[in-house]
Amino acid sequence: MKTKLLEVSPVLPSQDIDRDVAWYEKYVGFSLLHKDAMYAVMRRENVCFHLQWHADTEDDPLLGGSVMKIFVDDIQPIFEEFVKRGTVKPEKLYLNTAWQTNEFGFYDLNNNAIFFVEDL
Repeated sequence: MKTKLLEVSPVLPSQDIDRDVAWYEKYVGFSLLHKDAMYAVMRRENVCFHLQWHADTEDDPLLGGSVMKIFVDDIQPIFEEFVKRGTVKPEKLYLNTAWQTNEFGFYDLNNNAIFFVEDL
């Protein structure tokens, strides 16, 4: 019997949970599942991720620079949606990359990179 991988739920650092929840709702189309002062869970279709507040101090660095890749089966409709939302510019869709993908990406308000990828 083989183990079946069910999902992945990345946890991204956040400087401001309320601000970041609103941004992901407006610009990425995710819905809020749970939120408190220091943590939030966001969902869109079968994809969930978490936001965790950090003080951005030496003891609790925010850092940024995390990367989340969301794999999709048809990238064009979601890319067009994000262009309309103002999340990405029309020239940011990269088709038929050398690594056999179509993809686009953007940064959230904490400098985390979010990529949408379609395997070719």
